[in-house]
This record gives sequence, C-alpha cells and structure tokens, in this order.
Amino acid sequence: MNETNITDYAHSLGSKAKAASTVMARAQTASKVVALKGLARLLRDNTQALQVDNARDIERALAAGLAAPMVDRLKLTPKVLETCALGCEQLAAMPDIIGEIIGMKQQPSGIRVGQMRVPIGVFGMIFESRPNVTIEAASLSIKSGNACILRGGSEAIESNKALALLVQQALKEAGLPEEAVQLVQSTDRALVDQLIAMPQYVDVIIPRGGKGLIERISAGAKVPVIKHLDGNCHVFVDDPCDMAMAVRVADNAKTNKFSPCNAAESLLVARGVAAQFLPLIGQIYADKGVEMRCDAESLEILKQKVAFAPVDSAQAATKSVANLVPAQDADWYEEYLAPIISIKVVAGVDEAIAHINQYSSHHTDAILTTDHRHAQAFLREVDSASVMVNASTRFADGFEYGLGAEIGISTDKFHARGPVGIEGLTSLKYVVLGDGELRA
Repeated sequence: MNETNITDYAHSLGSKAKAASTVMARAQTASKVVALKGLARLLRDNTQALQVDNARDIERALAAGLAAPMVDRLKLTPKVLETCALGCEQLAAMPDIIGEIIGMKQQPSGIRVGQMRVPIGVFGMIFESRPNVTIEAASLSIKSGNACILRGGSEAIESNKALALLVQQALKEAGLPEEAVQLVQSTDRALVDQLIAMPQYVDVIIPRGGKGLIERISAGAKVPVIKHLDGNCHVFVDDPCDMAMAVRVADNAKTNKFSPCNAAESLLVARGVAAQFLPLIGQIYADKGVEMRCDAESLEILKQKVAFAPVDSAQAATKSVANLVPAQDADWYEEYLAPIISIKVVAGVDEAIAHINQYSSHHTDAILTTDHRHAQAFLREVDSASVMVNASTRFADGFEYGLGAEIGISTDKFHARGPVGIEGLTSLKYVVLGDGELRA
C-alpha cells in the first residue's frame, strides 16, 4: 500500500467501527449472548480447519527462525481453541453490566446522583504472536458493547484472518454489525501508526506483545493506552511456609509454561528456610533444564546439594556451569520467557517486599507462607497489579479470575489494573435524576 491508500484504509476501518459502536452500545443482552454462544460453536466446529491455517503460520515462523517462545505462542491447539470457546460461553453466562447504575444517592437539593456503566466505544488492539487474542478481544468487545479494530502480528496473519471470519459470522447470525470486530488485513506497519493516531475514531489502544512493541505504541499514541511493558513476576518463599506446597507452587509458577507473562522469573527465599527449600526446588529445576542465576548465598547452597546426573565427570562440570550461574544485577529486572530463573536469599518478608518493589515490573507477585501477618503485609505493601498468597503466578489470567477472557494485563494505576475484562472496557458516566429541582 502507498501512503494515501494506507490512510484511506485506516480511516475506513475507523469510520465503520465508530458506526458499529453506536449499534453495539444499545445492543440487547440476548443478541450478545447469541453471538458469543455462536462463536463458541463455530470455534469447535472449525477446529480442524483452523489448525490447517495455523500450520501455515507455524511453518513460516520456523523457516524465518522465530524464537521458540514466540513459535509456542503461535499454536492454536485443540486445547487452546477449546479454552477460547469456554471463555466465550463463560462471558455469555455473565451478567450484562452495560447500563447498570451504581451509587445512586439523594442529595440535599432533591436530585439523585449515580453512575451508569457504559462502553468505551472503539478500542484498537495491537498484538503479536498469539492468535487466540483475536477471540479474547472479540468476545470481550461483544460482551462489553464495544467495537474493536484488531491488528495482529504478521507471523499469525493466516490464523487471525480465519478466526476473524468466524467472529463476523457469529455477529451476523446474531443480527449485530459485522464491522463491530474488524481485523486489519494488511501487515504494513504504517497502519499501526495510523491506528494509534485516530482519536476521532478510536477511544483507547491496547498493545499486547513484547516490550519493544508496547514502548513504541505508548510513545506514538494520540489516544489513551492500556498496557504492561513486561512480566518480571516473583515468588517469595517465606519463613515459615508449608515446604511441600512451596516446592509445588514454585515449580508450577516457573515450569508450567515458560513463555507467558505470568510465569515466575525470580525466586526469593527467606534465609531461615533456604538450606531446606533450595535443594528441593533446585533439583526440580535442574531436572527440567532450567538455568538458575543465583546470588552468592543461593549459589553456594545449590552447588553443594543439587545433583545434575551427568553421564561422566567431564560433563558434570559442563552441566553444572550451564545450570548454575552467578546472577548479575540485570537479572533481577529480567523477564526471560525461557527456562531461566533468578534466585536470591533474603532476610525475610520485609527485604522480599523491598526487593520486589525495586525490581518488579508490577505485574504479579506471590508469597508462600503460613504466617498470616506476613501474608497481610505482602498483600498491602507489594505494589503490583496482582498479589497472591499461596498460589502460582500462572493464575494471573482473565479466564482464571472468572472474567471470561482478558484483553490484556494492565500495570497502570488508573482505570484498569491487572487482567482487563469487561469492566476494564467500560467507563462510568454520571446520571442525575430530578423532579424539576432548581439550583439555588
């Protein structure tokens, strides 16, 4: 596309979305439910065909040398598609909050003042890799009465096109405008620059992808942005703790899946339990091929206690070096998205909280403890979008939180924070009910 065509195409998407948003804002709950249930059905009916389209994307990604975590995010397995379908059904079953009036209070003047929940209008979604985001964004947009313009990464273009067609089919079957969910059909990056600079059409931009993408969108956007830059998530093993539970949770938080933003990237261990806990989790990480980047204290404990089961003595030295590495200061900030974790021994809960607030990306952090006071201090003082007690950071997800799906994770402190579901795609306007009252 040349510059003129790009501008015309972007404005066409915007004007159609704006028109569709007016229809969606007044759409009946029943119509939105029909669309969401229909989309769930279409996903299940077309699972095999979708995997054919997805295979083209994966083949192209592998040929281009795309990093393994990115390829993993591309996959539309039957399990992924079933999760998408369940998310649509979960959203369909949830109450419709659009038009809800809250906080209605009688004022001394006689007027009654409250707030009504309304759709934001049109949101633009720019994302990389994960084609299932197309369904998550579309389903949340439908439920919240919004319209959306979706721009996925070039690496998932075939998958995204196939999914977007199913969304529009579901909208049409429900008697709703197909233009309520539009996928940008071109992979030209200039279209992104247009999309984030059209406040006359787009009310908010939501980038979802790597830190570079989100920083670029945030810097260039002329409309509000809902975002998080990265997911440096921490697990803190407290003194005291349930040792067996702490091992299970620390294992799951890191190794359940390496590529998501809610995977643990840093493990903090209280000094009082370090000698007992570290060898247990260290052995599990070693067996699963996780590289441990350790401070001096944890490195010494792990070197002495963890067996790497080498084939011969020469390999023992090599494998030990490969799995245990002295941490650099940069490791405390790092989001690896890989089988790597930083490990540090701390004095206790106060040092853990201070470390997290300094190095965390304010995404998700967890404490594993049997001390109620420590748990409460952690919940109050850790400045993150999700803070957990005795649970894996991998639960930081809209589906797991009962939101049906999520549009993304926000680490901002205004409007929406944490997994962004239906409420995050709405705003509140004041409504005033009177009976002819006059201002004195």
